[in-house]
Amino acid sequence: MRDIKNKLTSGKNTKNIKNRKGKSFGYQVLGFGAGGGAATLAVDYLVVAGGGGGGRDDGGGGGGGGMRTSFPGGTKIELESGATITIGDGGTGANPAGPSPSTDGSNSTAGDITSTAGGGGGDPNVNGNPGGAGGGGALNATGGSGNAGSFPTPEGANGGNGGGNNSGGGGGGGGASGNTGTPGPGPTNGGPGGDGTVTNIDGSPEPYGGGGGGGSNTPSTPGGGGGGGGNGGGGTTAANAGTDGRGGGGGGGPGGSPARQGQPGGSGYIVLRDPTGAIASVTPGTNSLSTLPDGSKVAKFTVTGTINF
Repeated sequence: MRDIKNKLTSGKNTKNIKNRKGKSFGYQVLGFGAGGGAATLAVDYLVVAGGGGGGRDDGGGGGGGGMRTSFPGGTKIELESGATITIGDGGTGANPAGPSPSTDGSNSTAGDITSTAGGGGGDPNVNGNPGGAGGGGALNATGGSGNAGSFPTPEGANGGNGGGNNSGGGGGGGGASGNTGTPGPGPTNGGPGGDGTVTNIDGSPEPYGGGGGGGSNTPSTPGGGGGGGGNGGGGTTAANAGTDGRGGGGGGGPGGSPARQGQPGGSGYIVLRDPTGAIASVTPGTNSLSTLPDGSKVAKFTVTGTINF
């Protein structure tokens, strides 16, 4: 049996696969059953957490979900066939009825890699929450700090400060800090959200983890950061939610009644790229598996699921 096992693990497309003893009987190597444990595979990754919700009533924008990637040229992670891939949800926006504050998003995880949720945006005179990228502060408050995971390569930037009366700061993004709101005298505007970070791990360069724009009393609607950040509200114009599957922060609510609600952050996203083409399937069907022109398999997760090879 030892000679057979060696043949099964030394053929084509097995470069990054090895067997590891596990609790269950049997192992799987590219569809062949034998004994010893589940197969493992080294893959490049993009892990984006859920974005934070926006603050209310001239509120701060939500911070973008933390973003971590190994592509190109970084250290791959090793996953076991059947591993659970966890997608973080976006945080809730602040509600003026109650009132209730915004919440942070939730973490996304693939194997040993976790990206930290985006911080919620602050309500008037309340600081933004820290997170993967920090939420914006509102009025006289400060933005939350980014890179909450304290990683050597930062997963996100700080939220912007409020700009004084009637002005919320923008949420931080994966690649840039949120902007400070524009102070008076005269019209005050919320700060735009910070831009996310661009990666082409799935074959198309796209930004992820943009911060939400801060809210204000004036009609302008501060833009969310590139990478799914929602626009901040202005006057009586409602803010926008962060984009699902991008980890965007939610926009801060405007100061004009009745549209003072902060908006939710967007859910996270995970991409796993295998240059050997050994990935066989992903679940559930909401997630997808495709092949790039160079033969690499790319597994894309927008909801929590599993990966098999």
